Amino acid sequence: MEFLKTYGVAFLIFFVIDLIWLTLISRKIYNQYLGSFMGDVKWVPAILFYLLFVVGLVFFVISPAIAKQSFATALLSGMLFGLITYATYDLTNLATLKNWPVVITVIDLAWGTALGGIVSSLTYLILK
Repeated sequence: MEFLKTYGVAFLIFFVIDLIWLTLISRKIYNQYLGSFMGDVKWVPAILFYLLFVVGLVFFVISPAIAKQSFATALLSGMLFGLITYATYDLTNLATLKNWPVVITVIDLAWGTALGGIVSSLTYLILK
């Protein structure tokens, strides 16, 4: 039950922050650099990513941080988790896709790092 409560808080924070990022901040950048790669959003894989990313944050980052009563663990482990998960996507694209823009990889790695840290630390603070 505690996992579901933590998951619900983390998911809501993640969804709101990433929605702001995707609709207000990054849309123009992605269109500029990835226009030739972009198509219609495939909602099932997008939703699966959201669901799984938050499971990972709760299981590997937020729950251990709460158990240790450590804001620093929530923030730093969340940042590392975000970096690694976003790097999996972006570095694979950089390695395998012709003309994948390096600037997108750098932006996404920074965003994933920030997002993981923000979601984890805010969830920790709310539940603490």
